[in-house]
Amino acid sequence: MRTLIGVLALCACSGLGIAAPRLPASDAEVLERLPGRRDDPTQAELRALRAVAAANPGDSAAAARVAKRYFDLANAQGDPRYVGYAEAALRSWPSQDAPVDVLYVRGLLRQYRHDFDAALSDFERVLKREPAHFGARSWRAALYMVRADYGAAARECAALPVGKDDLHAIACQAYVDATTGKTDAAYRRLAQALRGATDADPGEKLWVLTRLGEMAWRLGEMAAAERHFKDALALGQDDNFLLAAYGDFLLEQRRPEEVVQLLKGWTRSDTLLLRLALAEKALGAPDAAAHIQALGERFAAASLRGERLHMGEEARYLLDLKGDARAALAVGLENWKEQREPRDALVVLEAAAAAKDTTAPAPALKWLRESGFESERMRRAAASLK
Repeated sequence: MRTLIGVLALCACSGLGIAAPRLPASDAEVLERLPGRRDDPTQAELRALRAVAAANPGDSAAAARVAKRYFDLANAQGDPRYVGYAEAALRSWPSQDAPVDVLYVRGLLRQYRHDFDAALSDFERVLKREPAHFGARSWRAALYMVRADYGAAARECAALPVGKDDLHAIACQAYVDATTGKTDAAYRRLAQALRGATDADPGEKLWVLTRLGEMAWRLGEMAAAERHFKDALALGQDDNFLLAAYGDFLLEQRRPEEVVQLLKGWTRSDTLLLRLALAEKALGAPDAAAHIQALGERFAAASLRGERLHMGEEARYLLDLKGDARAALAVGLENWKEQREPRDALVVLEAAAAAKDTTAPAPALKWLRESGFESERMRRAAASLK
């Protein structure tokens, strides 16, 4: 089920302070090491995987295992540098007729970099050769959700190689239903399915509990939402998506102190640093200015590199941390061209309201009207534009 977490994230804006890049003195210079103690089990696992791949340079399965582990770490910790390591592990298989295991992981890496068309193509090639490949099918569903193609997502859910009463199938369809005006029914069915799935692994439980927390939140059932988020945290698994969702919940509940406690050790993740900075700003905390500056520098550096991974977060940064509604609206609309999840619509609508622009947010308003997405905050933002 972890595969369904997925994708479920620049114009030059005056609000960004661009830091001058520093060139290393030589190729041997180490600029920064990713975190990890020598006795860290994760690092030991990676060393073992890399050793097997190095001893068998023609073994695509060994290389794919290394790349997949790095991808999982990028998702869990929100650190895109792991994706660079993963891509390096697959560089010996660049062609479209690469082995299935390479095609699948390459699709994961491409969607991480928001190259959605290429990722869908890789997953399609996997399915042509292995029609029962669960990961490729579920990731296609996730990508169609990101693009707000809900009919295509539902078809992928129905085609999952599991029974219709399996937790995977129920969760996949519930994700679609909860985004298209059927939140209550989706929530009740998914909660019941989880109670009956006594053999679900921690990854499945975490994904389902996070989604249940989001659904209960939108339904106004705050105590249930908090319970789901806390049950997910109690599983003890690092998960960038869960932390961001619970952080957003706490921020909307005006509980910034708890956000700081939750996220103070997660500054390497842009998505989590954004939420930490929002909480610190609300508290007037001394670290807020440094973290806001760090975010600006990161977004500026990403723009210089031509990477457009976190435009939704950048729009929120511009709106709520820099107070530049027009720049936020421009970035949010640019992001909307490729990524059309509910949070992407929300920042467009709120930026448009702040900028007093009733025309530019038309695509997001059209999505809200046609999808039937249920959110009181979204409805208020849309109403303010009338």
